[in-house]
Amino acid sequence: MEQGVPRGARGGGDILILTAILSSRSKEEAEAMEKELLEDYRFGRQQLIEIWGQACAVAVTKDYEPTIFYPKRSPDPLHRDFTTQCEKMDIPFLSYLPTEVQLINDAYNAVVDAVLGAEAEVGEGRGPCAPILATLKNIRIPIISLDVPSGWEVEAGGSGGGISPEVLVSLSAPKQCARRFLGRQHFVAGRFLPYDLQKKFELNPPQYPGTECVVALPAPRE
Repeated sequence: MEQGVPRGARGGGDILILTAILSSRSKEEAEAMEKELLEDYRFGRQQLIEIWGQACAVAVTKDYEPTIFYPKRSPDPLHRDFTTQCEKMDIPFLSYLPTEVQLINDAYNAVVDAVLGAEAEVGEGRGPCAPILATLKNIRIPIISLDVPSGWEVEAGGSGGGISPEVLVSLSAPKQCARRFLGRQHFVAGRFLPYDLQKKFELNPPQYPGTECVVALPAPRE
């Protein structure tokens, strides 16, 4: 079994990234936004993924050294390219995720949840995702979810099969489920969205200070 380096051993904290296919937004409005970005504003798929990826990395931290668990690899050439880049940069990949949560708690400072995207079914029990979610629900270290926390409905929010992230990074704009997020910090990565698109979809984005590509929203209230 390949394990992460203990915390602090390489000068920075270690972080475990759990990923399937990093999704963008879903449902009719999100699909329309993405279509306009690709067709009208001439963004490329790879460009959008790289923009979101950079923003997520900035939102998490610059000091973590990642380990990736990628149980179901996509045949999409774009995702294969990103996987190859990680491998060429000597970023370690786990062959399997330990079911004993204490091993994860001891080896890592945080977990990035990129397992299920906005288009996944709630409580999806097929393939490797179900045991991953079961493990994530029991770990003690912070979870940082990207766009939609795994196991959540895009509109309704958390469910019995979902996880409880401490940090949420919304891509482009918060999804409706973000209203039910009660974690410590909520970031939005949408500075790149053209003004006309923001106005058309009534996004009312926050102000991005300086040259920041992400912005922290006010703490949620219960």
